[in-house]
Amino acid sequence: MSELSSAIKHVCEEKGLDMDAVISTIEYALAAAYRKDFGQKNQNITVEFNPKEGTSNVYDVKTVVEDMPEEEEKQEEVKDKKAEEKTKKSKLTDVKKRDGKKGKKLTEDKNKKESKEDKKDESVAIEAMADEERKFNPKTEIQISDAKLLKKTAKIDDEIKTKLEVPDAYGRMAAQTAKQVIIQRLREAEREMIFNDFKDKEHEVVGGVIQRREGRIVLVDLGKSVGVIPPDEQIMGEKYNTGDRVKVYVKEVSLKPRGPEIILSRTSEEILKKIFYLEIPEISNGLIELKSVAREAGSRSKVAVWTDSENVDPIGSCVGQRGSRIQTIISELGGEKVDIIEYDEDLSRYISNALSPAKIGKINMNEETKKATVTVPNDQLSLAIGKSGQNARLAAKLTGWKIDIVEDKSASEAEAEKSNKDDDEKNEEKKTKNQEEVPEAPEVPKDIKKTDDVEEKNDKKNKTKTSKKKDDEKK
Repeated sequence: MSELSSAIKHVCEEKGLDMDAVISTIEYALAAAYRKDFGQKNQNITVEFNPKEGTSNVYDVKTVVEDMPEEEEKQEEVKDKKAEEKTKKSKLTDVKKRDGKKGKKLTEDKNKKESKEDKKDESVAIEAMADEERKFNPKTEIQISDAKLLKKTAKIDDEIKTKLEVPDAYGRMAAQTAKQVIIQRLREAEREMIFNDFKDKEHEVVGGVIQRREGRIVLVDLGKSVGVIPPDEQIMGEKYNTGDRVKVYVKEVSLKPRGPEIILSRTSEEILKKIFYLEIPEISNGLIELKSVAREAGSRSKVAVWTDSENVDPIGSCVGQRGSRIQTIISELGGEKVDIIEYDEDLSRYISNALSPAKIGKINMNEETKKATVTVPNDQLSLAIGKSGQNARLAAKLTGWKIDIVEDKSASEAEAEKSNKDDDEKNEEKKTKNQEEVPEAPEVPKDIKKTDDVEEKNDKKNKTKTSKKKDDEKK
């Protein structure tokens, strides 16, 4: 019997079950086996099992109730009432069929009163039946007159145990039913334990290991159970390789016929908060407070931080030395960009911080509609809106205000005028520089001019002489 008790302990340790739950399962299985081979119709069999000695006692347990001498007559009356109700219902259905479509209204009007009376009679009969069933059940209850025969001091609501003979051995079918009962009850106990465990962890972040992938669904090993990441809760573009450790958000825990179903998420904002609490000690210590988080999973996130200490830089503490802390957070999120901004009680400053890295001009706020109109210079407009409006969308989600971003036309016109003036000034400077750079022709001295003239005359005379000589020779 020491082997039996050690086997029970081993099962408890392996499955993580309570010892009392396993013993109650064995008792239930023994009762089912006894009922299979030796039980009678009106016996409420229970078994008390002693794991140390390996012995069991079988009892027929019944609760004492008041005497009911006319029990059989009342049961017959109830049966007659049921038969009458059935006949009434059948008559009503026959009448409705005969009437057809034209006579429906007339029959309904005629039968309204009758149906009301019938319903009253039915309700009275049902109540009477319920009272009868509730008052006496021969399987679990015994009348006080019969109870006093077994025990003289019996009172109403007392529990009377009648000891039954314990068989030396059970039959093959009884043993098979006991085995099935034990397996089923142990599975149910294990499922309930897992369900209660993870129900407490619902809406929290836990760690797990990627087990495998079935189509588009990812299965995560959480230790005692396996969770599911559906396609809607997965980060787009993120790879889930077998054996990778991931942090997941427990979105929903429900008990299904096959066992507890745990729905996990990788797109929740709670994952980002949890990672900040784990990686930044100033936040876990309460020195820095996370005010708000806005996230578009797999792409970009914004986190608003605040501190009341003048000696602490909240943004610098979150970024870390040379960006070490923020880099670990980004790697945990699979390369997702994270913008850390400073929270401010002044809403206009808070909104301008939320729209960073863009530089903001004026902000007009309407507190009734919670709408803020932000004017932005032309060169900062695309930066403030972001790719596909992402920056503005995250800022609105972070602050809880609707944000409209408008171009500052006056500033853009002034900048255009300045640029035109600058262009004109540059063109004028270029012209003046070009004029200054062109060299003037040097003045020729008078003596050199005279010599040049004499040489030109001599050249002309020589040319005429040579031309005359050629003519004479030709002649």
